[in-house]
Amino acid sequence: MTTESPRWFKSSYSDHGGQCIEVAANVPGVVPVRDSKDPHGPYLTLTPRAFTGLVAFAKDHG
Repeated sequence: MTTESPRWFKSSYSDHGGQCIEVAANVPGVVPVRDSKDPHGPYLTLTPRAFTGLVAFAKDHG
C-alpha cells in the first residue's frame, strides 16, 4: 500500500474544456478515475481490467 497521493492527468486526446476524466497511474494495483471539473470531489477506484473495459466502452460509444 502506498501513502503517495494520486498524481492526476488528462488524456492527450482531451479537448481542453470539454467533458473529461482524469486518471492517476501512480497507485499500485488500481486506476483512480475522477471528473476533471471537480478535482476535489470523489473518485472511482477501478481495477486495471475494469478501466480497460471503460476505455473500450467509451471508444465504442463516443
